[in-house]
Parts: sequence; C-alpha cells; structure tokens
Amino acid sequence: MAKRVAVVLAGCGVFDGSEIHEASAVLVHLSREGAQAEVYAPNISQMHVVDHAKGQPTPEQRNVLVESARIARGNIKDLAKLDAKELDALIIPGGFGVAKNLSTWATQGKNCSVSKEVEDVLRAFHAAHKPIGLCCISPVLAAKIFPGCEVTVGHDTECEQWPYAKTAEAMKELGCRHVNSQVSEVHVDARNRLVTTSAFMCNAPIHDIHDGVGKMVREVLRLA
Repeated sequence: MAKRVAVVLAGCGVFDGSEIHEASAVLVHLSREGAQAEVYAPNISQMHVVDHAKGQPTPEQRNVLVESARIARGNIKDLAKLDAKELDALIIPGGFGVAKNLSTWATQGKNCSVSKEVEDVLRAFHAAHKPIGLCCISPVLAAKIFPGCEVTVGHDTECEQWPYAKTAEAMKELGCRHVNSQVSEVHVDARNRLVTTSAFMCNAPIHDIHDGVGKMVREVLRLA
C-alpha cells in the first residue's frame, strides 16, 4: 500500500504563507515516490497579508486554510481533523507563514509559541515514532518543541549565500544541535526521526532547492 503522508501548509506565498515552490516540490516528489499526500492547514486567520509585488503588508485579511487550498488545488482538510494514527509521516514546507501563522517565530524568535494545533500534530507523530520532514524555516518548530533535537537550516554564519543564518544561532539557544549543511543535503536525526533541509534559507538556484527537498522526501519515506 502507498504510504500516506500529511503535508501541513501555512497559507500561499513566501512572505505570509507556505513557500509555493517548496510545497510544490514536496507534492511532486511524494507523487514520484508513489506516496499519497494528504494536505492540511489550520482554519485560522493569517497574521497579516503581504503584497508580494511590493513586499509590503496590506490591510486585507485572509484565512490560512482558504489560501492553502490554492496550492492543494482545493483538495485540503482542516488541520483539526488530522489523525496521526491514520498516516505514516508528516512534512511541513517552509515560508514565512510557518513563522507567522503556525508559530510566532517571526516576531518573538526563540521566545515564540507554536500554535496548539500544530504542536499537538508534531507531538503525535513524534510520540508514535513516525518521521517528520521539515525544510527552510520549519525546523524551528522542532527546535522549540523537541529540546536536544538535531536539525539543519543550512549554515550558522551569515553571508550573501546564507542571509538567514542567525536562525541557526537562535535554535542553538533553545538547546538543539544545528548541523551545517549544503542546500543539496539533508540532516537525519535518527533518534527523533526528524529529516531537515535548508531549501530557500539558501540563495541557490531553484532546481537545487527542488532537489534538496526531494532528498528530504525520500529520507522521510525511507523512515516511514
């Protein structure tokens, strides 16, 4: 039987939701490996809405589930209905929506809180020893919830290629171990069954991002 993988989205668009290319790459690679993706998102309001053409917030309001449905082509469920017992693995793509809608990392950093629904889902998969794949900024969720875990968001020294490297330092302060890696690499924390990769934390060609996400997906399925 095909492995069933929950994919949790945080909206639609890099600056206020899920990073669309990462989410698409996850779905493409799951399909290529013969797995069945089941897409979920929380039925909540976004922290704010960003005009992606201008890079500026706008006064309108949008719903995370409704916006995520754009990526899922309408085939999506409310995160409140996710039952970890019925699924083999969990993957959360990146994008600022993870730091704004699934948690408060964008405004509070290491002092953030994680949405209760999201935390409950992560803990349920972790408790069942089912693998969790996280890319880009989403490894901060594991760093906050699972002290002592091992993750990667790329590099911990800021430069043109790694503009968000301070994230790694904040994660270390939470007590997790950050492992430097290239965009094409993943890190597997076997004890916690976490698979992480940097994706757009790196200024890299989009095909390299796509390939790195694919490696994450394959490792998640291998552990499932």
